[in-house]
Amino acid sequence: MSKFTRKKDGADAQPVAQDNAAAGGNRLVKSEDLRVLGKSLLIKFKEALVAVLPVTLIVLIFCSTPLIDTTARETVIFALSAFVLIIGVGLFNMGADMAMTPMGEHVGAGLTKSRNLVLLLAVCFVMGVLITVAEPDLSVLAEQVKALMSNTLLIAVVGVGVGLFLVLAVIKVVFKKNLSPFLCFFYLVVFALAALLSENGGGSLLPLGFDAGGVTTGPITVPFIMALGVGVATTVSGSKARENSFGLIALCSLGPVLAVLLLSLFMKGTPDFALPDYSISENIGAQIASTLKENAVNVALSLGLIVVFFAALQLFVLKLPLRKIVQMGIGIVYTFVGLLIFFTAVHVGFLPIGFKIGQSLANLSKPALIAFSFVIGFVVVFAEPAIHVLNNQVEQITEGSVSKRSMLIALSIGVGLSVGLSVIRIIYNFSILYYLIPGYIISIGLSFFVPKLYTAIAFDSGGVASGPLTASFILPMAIGACSVLQGDSEVLSCAFGIVAMVAMTPLITIQLLGFRAIMKARVKEKLAIRRIVGAEDEQIIEFM
Repeated sequence: MSKFTRKKDGADAQPVAQDNAAAGGNRLVKSEDLRVLGKSLLIKFKEALVAVLPVTLIVLIFCSTPLIDTTARETVIFALSAFVLIIGVGLFNMGADMAMTPMGEHVGAGLTKSRNLVLLLAVCFVMGVLITVAEPDLSVLAEQVKALMSNTLLIAVVGVGVGLFLVLAVIKVVFKKNLSPFLCFFYLVVFALAALLSENGGGSLLPLGFDAGGVTTGPITVPFIMALGVGVATTVSGSKARENSFGLIALCSLGPVLAVLLLSLFMKGTPDFALPDYSISENIGAQIASTLKENAVNVALSLGLIVVFFAALQLFVLKLPLRKIVQMGIGIVYTFVGLLIFFTAVHVGFLPIGFKIGQSLANLSKPALIAFSFVIGFVVVFAEPAIHVLNNQVEQITEGSVSKRSMLIALSIGVGLSVGLSVIRIIYNFSILYYLIPGYIISIGLSFFVPKLYTAIAFDSGGVASGPLTASFILPMAIGACSVLQGDSEVLSCAFGIVAMVAMTPLITIQLLGFRAIMKARVKEKLAIRRIVGAEDEQIIEFM
C-alpha cells in the first residue's frame, strides 16, 4: 500500500507518493488525487477573486463617473478582462504550487546533497536565465520599450543579470554569509554607475534600469527562487536555515539593474522613445486572437526551455519518482494556461484602461491623480500572484511570527506610498535618484537594527511587490499621466521608475514591522522584570 505525506503550501495540501514502486500497478493519478486537486483549484479561484476584485471595483467606480473619459465599450471590455484575469491568476497559482515551487526545492536540495558546488552554481545560472526569459512582467515591460531597444536584447541582458546574481545568492546561502554586506556593496556599485551614466548624458535611462530589477521577480521567478533558497538552506544551514533561506530574490533584483545600467553606458546619444499604442482595437475579436497566438508561442517557448532543462536534471541528477514528475507536468499545464489567459486579459483590458485613467486624471486634477494613485497602489498588491506565494512561505518558515495579514498590510501601505510619490515626481519632473538614494540609505541603515530575518524578507518583498499588474496597469497609468503633464518626450525619464519605487518602499515598511516587533518584545521583557522585582519575597519563595 502506498504511503502518502502531506506537503503544506499555503492553504493547500498535495498528496505525494513516497513509494510508488511498492504500489505495484497503482495508477499515477487516483480519484483521491483528483478530488484534492479540484478542491485546491477552487481555493485558488477564490483567492484570485479576492485578489483582483478590489482593483476591478475601484476602476469600475471611477470609470462610471465623469472623472474618467472612457466609453461604455471600454468599461465592459475591462470588466470582462478582469473576470478572465481571475481565472488566469487562479490557474497560474495552482501551477506554481504544483510545478515551479517543487522544481526549485528539488533542484536546491538535490544538487546541494550531491556536494558538487560547481554543478549547483552552473545549474542555478542556467535556471536563472531561463526563468527570467519566461517571466511575464518582464515581457510586458519589454513590449512597452520595444521602440527604444529590441525585446530580445533587453530580456537577454536582464536574464544574464538574474543568472549571475542567483549564483551569488546561492554562494551566500552555502557559505552562510550575512545579506547586509552584499546589499551595501552592490547598491554602492549601482549608484556609482547611476552617477556615471548621468554625467555621460544617459540619465533618461536610469528609471528603465531600476524598473528592470523590479519586474524580474514575478510570478514565475519568485516560487522557483524562494523554493530553491529553502532547499539549499535546509540542506546546509542547520539551525539557521529559516534565516538563510531568504534574500535570494533581493540579490536577484540587483543583477538586472546593474546589467541594464552597464548596457546603457555603451548606448550612444539620447535614446528616442516612442509612445506605445494603448488603444483597444475596433475589431476586438481579431485583437484577442492575435494576442492569444503571440502569447501562446512566447509562453510555450519560455516554459519549454525550463521543462527541457529540468528534464535533463531529472534524468542525470535528481531521479525523482515518476508520480512527482507527473504532478509537476500537470502543474506546468496549469501554469501555461494561466499565463496565456493572464497575458491576454492584461493586453486587451488592463493596459488601455490604465493609460486612459492616467490621461483623464492628469487633465482633470493633480490632487485627484495623486489620491487615486495611492489607493490603486494600496489595493494592487492583493492582485499580484507572487505576493501570495511569498506571504504563505514567510508565514510557514517563520512559524507564524510574521503573519500573512501583517505582511500584506505593510506591503499595501508601502506600494500605495510609492505610487503616490511617483506621481508627484511626474508632476514636478525631477530625477528618480532623489527618491532612491535616501530610500536605500534608510533601508540599509534599518538592516543593522532589525533581525536579519526581517531584512531578508523585506528585500525579497520589494522585488515581489513589483509584479505583472504593476507593469501592466500602474506603469501605463503613469505613462498616460506623464504624456499629458510633461509630454511624450519626458515619458522615459519621468514615467518609468514607478516599478522601482514599488520595489523600494516595502523595504522600509517591512523592516519597520520588524523594528516594531523588537520594541514590543523589549517592552514585554521590561514589564516582566518589573513584576518579578516588585513581587514580595514570600511569593517568590512559594513560586520557587
